This record gives sequence, C-alpha cells and structure tokens, in this order.
Amino acid sequence: MQKLAVIIPTLGRSGQVARLLDYLGHQQRLPDEAIVAAPDATHVELPEKCRFPVSLALGKKGLTAQRNHALESALDRFDVVTFFDDDFVPADDYLRRIEHAFARNDDWAVVMGRVVGDGATNAGLTWQDAEAALSASAIDRYPGPEVVDHVGAYGCNMSIRTRLIGDLRFDERLVLYGWQEDIDFTSQLRARGRVVCVSGIRGVHLGLKSGRVSGERLGYSQIANPIYLIRKGTVPAGFALSLMGRNIAANLARSLWPEPYVDRRGRLRGNLLAIAHLLKGRVEPEYVLEIQSG
Repeated sequence: MQKLAVIIPTLGRSGQVARLLDYLGHQQRLPDEAIVAAPDATHVELPEKCRFPVSLALGKKGLTAQRNHALESALDRFDVVTFFDDDFVPADDYLRRIEHAFARNDDWAVVMGRVVGDGATNAGLTWQDAEAALSASAIDRYPGPEVVDHVGAYGCNMSIRTRLIGDLRFDERLVLYGWQEDIDFTSQLRARGRVVCVSGIRGVHLGLKSGRVSGERLGYSQIANPIYLIRKGTVPAGFALSLMGRNIAANLARSLWPEPYVDRRGRLRGNLLAIAHLLKGRVEPEYVLEIQSG
C-alpha cells in the first residue's frame, strides 16, 4: 500500500482549512497525513476531531515557498503527495482513485483530477454548489477521454509520485500567489513520466476571492511570469503566449464593464506595466512585491 500525504497551502482562510480537513475525513481512502502550510498558526484552524494525522509547516509566506516547505517534510515519508488548494472540494473517492492510478501506471509522474466546477471563472462557488456538481458528475457520463496528457497540472488539485521529484522544487521567484508555478513545476516532470488528467477523478474548485493578491499585482504576473518561464525553458512558448494573449484580451474587453468580483482595470494596468518592463528588457517576477497591494 502506498503512503499518501495531502498538502494544503493556505493564507488568511483558517475557517476554510478546518472545513476542508473535516471534509477529507469522509474520503473512502483517508490520507496518511495532511500537511497544512501557512505563514503562522493564525492562518490555521483545525477541526475538533480528525480521522487522520495533521501537521503544520509554518514560517513561510508565498505559495511557492509554502509548497516547498511542506514538500520538504513529506518527500522521504510518502510515496505520493497530493496538493489541494484550501478551496478545493474533492469527490469522496478522489484519494482512492489517485492511489489506484499510481499503482497501476508506473510511468505516470503527475495526476490531476477533472474540475467539474470552477469558481475561479466566476463569482465563486459555495460548498452546496460543489456538492451538487459532484453529485451530478457522478451520474452523468463524461463524453471525453478517460486519460489526457497535459503540458502541466492545474495546481488546485495535483498529485505527484515523490520518487520522481528529486531536487526539483517550486520556483520561489514566482512570489505571492505564484501564477503558473504549478505548470512550471509539473511540466519539468514530463521528462520523468507522464502528466495526465483522469476524468474519473473529480473535484470542484470553489474559487474563493479572499486571500488573493491585488488586481494590479496579478495582472503584472500574468505577463511577467509566463515570459520568465519561456526564458527559463520550462513552459512551451506557444502555451505561455496563448495564455498571455487570452488574459490581456479579457482584461481589455471587460475593463469598461468589469465583473464586480474581478479588478479588471487593475489587472490591465499590471499587464501594461509588465509589457513596458519587457520592452526595456526587464523580466522580474519579484517586481510584484514593489506594487502597492491596495
């Protein structure tokens, strides 16, 4: 039997962490341990009772640094690490299917589940929305293929075979929210095994808006981070340029009538600032730290 840890990076969502940990107690295959990565204990609330061990990886701030801090404590003790965003709601058979996927496919390095509802694309979803989407997806037959290879994994839910990680770590130059840190990390693992999405492994990303970076900071990262990763050589240029183009187009088109839950004008300002820096030959993901967070 493989040993499996769930890693949950979090910031400013202590109640959400408690609810997710409680929810994971209903998994058909319980995690052998959950590791919550947070800047300090004020960001973490634990449920009164938990059906599996929970440990804390404290002292780091920023998604990539928090992922790495938790990873360091897990690599030598577990066969598989599953990263969940703190607002991801997995189907109750999620971890059982993950374990079976790695056991039956020795050439798989990274496995992500199918996101059957994503609040990141709208105003956000509730737990009730998530449970309804999971119930519906369990009944409806998915028309697509069972397994699809990907450039990289969507970080809200991704599982990795630890023996293939070696000295690879998340790039801590991708500060704060990260933005494409998941693709950067998992795309490098394609040299060691397949990176796949399995449609039968399901979950919902609530897309909560609390704890996010400012619109201008995110807009800057939408340009600076993909360019940095192209130059680094970890992300295909076609993938990164297409992503940048879609984000610029969306921010530009919707800046006149922005959604109430998205700072489109801030994102557009960040896009333009990053483009200006690019034209000057400056590509520094860390510059977002110099942008005011208001």
